Amino acid sequence: MATPEAGGGIERRTIDVIPAGERHGTTRSQFTLWFGANMQITAIVDGALAVVFGADALWAIIGLLLGNVFGGAVMALHSAQGPRLGLPQMISSRAQFGVYGAALPLVLVVVMYIGFAATGTVLAGQAINNVLHVDAPAVGILIFGGLTAVATTVGYRFIHVVGRVATVVGIIGFTYLGLRLIADYDVSAVFGVRGFEAATFLLAVSLGAGWQLTFGPYVADYSRYLPADTPEKATFWSTFLGSVLGSQWAMTLGVVVASLPVSAGGIDFLTNQVGFMGDLAGGGAIALLIYLVIVVGKLAVNSLNAYGGFMTMLTVVSGFARMREVSAAARVLYISLFLGTSVVIAVFASADFLDNFKNFVLALLMVFTPWSAINLTDYYLVSKERVDVPALYDPKGRYGAWNATALGCYVLGVVAQIPFLAQKLYTGPVTEALGGADISWIVGLIFTAAVYYPLAKRTSNPPSAMILPGPAPVSAPVG
Repeated sequence: MATPEAGGGIERRTIDVIPAGERHGTTRSQFTLWFGANMQITAIVDGALAVVFGADALWAIIGLLLGNVFGGAVMALHSAQGPRLGLPQMISSRAQFGVYGAALPLVLVVVMYIGFAATGTVLAGQAINNVLHVDAPAVGILIFGGLTAVATTVGYRFIHVVGRVATVVGIIGFTYLGLRLIADYDVSAVFGVRGFEAATFLLAVSLGAGWQLTFGPYVADYSRYLPADTPEKATFWSTFLGSVLGSQWAMTLGVVVASLPVSAGGIDFLTNQVGFMGDLAGGGAIALLIYLVIVVGKLAVNSLNAYGGFMTMLTVVSGFARMREVSAAARVLYISLFLGTSVVIAVFASADFLDNFKNFVLALLMVFTPWSAINLTDYYLVSKERVDVPALYDPKGRYGAWNATALGCYVLGVVAQIPFLAQKLYTGPVTEALGGADISWIVGLIFTAAVYYPLAKRTSNPPSAMILPGPAPVSAPVG
């Protein structure tokens, strides 16, 4: 019997396992989803930050590429878990942290999604206001919040459709903007102006890596409907290439436009990101189309943020309430709560957008790199892709309510990064010795994995084979 979601209606699955009969699609959908979600205005801003904070355009592009590649590989390893488990990413993390213990990083995940949703809503709202020729920021913000609510409520299948549309219009729109840049400005003059500086180069690497790593806590949510026999390599490469190519394209554009002198004419990108894109397009009807491209791109990624946000909230509540499924009414309630919060923040957002966004992204690295290190180390090296799925919903089961080993390593991984931080409110002593270079995320990944692996090998109790839900647990051999 077809489910509502399978027939194209509102998705009914949330935190429960996707049954084999409802699995569908190919890994090609992962490429278009992540390409479309990354080729958007906030990624342009992220790339621009590397120049704003001192990097030469050439070295900024190279640094962003390295960061995108490294962070994208970590992110795609999370995505490869989706088809095999059929679970939301944060539900599967109970295998490492415990049914209740997983809530600790989850609270921070929700904050991340709300922050990204709010910053994205600000930019998309500006684009909508430019289309409608209205000045009140709240108008565009509320309209975009409503569009995001619709996409998120309909769910998985519709979000993938938005991703495909965003991919097509993004390629067309961004190619056009790139050609206009070359035609209107002396682009070659922005390269080689400042020379190589280690601190700003590492900042660019961190911005690229941070962008990718923050997708880790929800990336498997969008591959979990794929058939269980989908090759892991295919899922990995489709996700990796879509995310890295889309983000690098947008970030490179951001590097170039942020490097242009204000005296070159037009609107200054650093003070009006959306307006600059319309001005670069040539104004008039073409500018309106570019604003729509911006809205579609932001809708693709904001739907991911809202969907991941409400799924994460459900994961926290369901762990303590012992729930396996959630009603449609509860789904709407959680989505409304999440989006309502992000819209309110967007309305009252600080005008100092670029500086706040840079610190927001880099701060997130501190709390999510240890989580990624623990999740990936356990899944691929300790448990070796063997998970007792029914036990993920039972605090008295194999994984228990709290996993002291994982939680302790997570806290250690966060604390170990403090001397390496380069934040507006605090700069660590090691960072000062390195001339301001922020390498905390590298420490967070390597240190946490190194501490967790030997402890988990001694204390973990993975099943001998994957245990799937059913009338009685059914074992499937490891592929």
